[in-house]
Amino acid sequence: MNSTIGSTSLSVTRELLTKFLEVRKLTVEICEPLQPEDFVVQPVVDVSPPKWHLGHTTWFFENFVLKDHLDDYQLFDKDYHFLFNSYYEHEGERWQRANRGLLSRPWVKEVMAYRKYVDDHMSQLLSGEYEISDRVQHILTIGLQHEQQHQELLVYDLKHILGINPLFPVYKSGAPTGKAENLKENYLEIAEGTYEIGYSGNEFCFDNELGRHRVFLHRYKVLDRLITAGEYLEFINDGGYKDFRHWLMEGWEWVNREEVRAPFYWLEQDGVWKHFTLSGLEEVNRSEPVTHINFYEADAFARWKGKRLLSEFEWEVACNQYEPQIPEEANFVDSRNFRPMPRKGNHTQFFGDVWEWTNSAYLPYPYYEKEDGALGEYNGKFMINQMVLRGGSFATSKNHIRASYRNFFHPHLRWHFTGIRLAENF
Repeated sequence: MNSTIGSTSLSVTRELLTKFLEVRKLTVEICEPLQPEDFVVQPVVDVSPPKWHLGHTTWFFENFVLKDHLDDYQLFDKDYHFLFNSYYEHEGERWQRANRGLLSRPWVKEVMAYRKYVDDHMSQLLSGEYEISDRVQHILTIGLQHEQQHQELLVYDLKHILGINPLFPVYKSGAPTGKAENLKENYLEIAEGTYEIGYSGNEFCFDNELGRHRVFLHRYKVLDRLITAGEYLEFINDGGYKDFRHWLMEGWEWVNREEVRAPFYWLEQDGVWKHFTLSGLEEVNRSEPVTHINFYEADAFARWKGKRLLSEFEWEVACNQYEPQIPEEANFVDSRNFRPMPRKGNHTQFFGDVWEWTNSAYLPYPYYEKEDGALGEYNGKFMINQMVLRGGSFATSKNHIRASYRNFFHPHLRWHFTGIRLAENF
């Protein structure tokens, strides 16, 4: 027994092993519909090939857990440290992100063998033979949360890989989504006051949620649902992409430079708007939440409606007030719908379906402290030139999200599952 690691009860160790195997299983399940040729494609720099996701998430556990905490552990392949490191400067040189699609080797079957090798050794570490310290539990938990994030990125990326194919191949067939039960424009009121922002509790959270602090908010109103594709189509038909008055300067420059006229994956055929979904090419369902729009588009739509986007603080306060618990009808990857779903009843849709753009820059909270070493690179160094999104999407795991969770992306990106919630002042 390794006596240098600490002490953990057998029940806690078994719970960690169960969680580990559940998370690892979902990554492989997401890849099951893919063919070997799908695993290496990288159409743009923002997209990573599925094979790389499989390798990188495995490298995390090998590098940060097994290498230092399992007796006599032998690396599966010393070159994988270079190939599958993402952005951790503390871990040395790495294969550049833009070139991940050039890696025809190692083969997919070799990467899958790598996953099995690491999973087997993680099972050994968590078998009860070893005593696991609080620090190792923390690293392991970050690894599981990290893999859940990559599961979502994997769905983004495989949709991009398939969606730019002129054959519009089906990832997984799904049932028709139907119509929303309630699309009234109902606004929820939030009183003026001082509110606590940030994570509060004893479970896991990322360091960018910490530094709980107070903010003052003026009285405001928030739409009790997400904006639909049908509502966004009205913006398109009204010339929204042709009228500079709705757009921020950078957004207007982006629209004209990229010649954008609709959300990503949308195309017009014989006067009918269609879009690529993970079930193939379909006519746009006007009841579904609109997705694949960037911050510029979300902001322009809000201005066109005479409304605005929420700040991330307004979003968190409204969510805590009107949807303090994640409801059963929330649409996450757990349901395997693999698409945003029309609203059910009066469900406020704060959680799931699509990430909601906020009008807040991604910045550190007061009292923010990053970890030492490589894990300290996880969030803090990205706190520049990005916007905050809240709420999760249909590709998020239900046990991964919470009201204080802060996602972040550059404002021009739209291959991820992003949508709109409107707000207005009194």
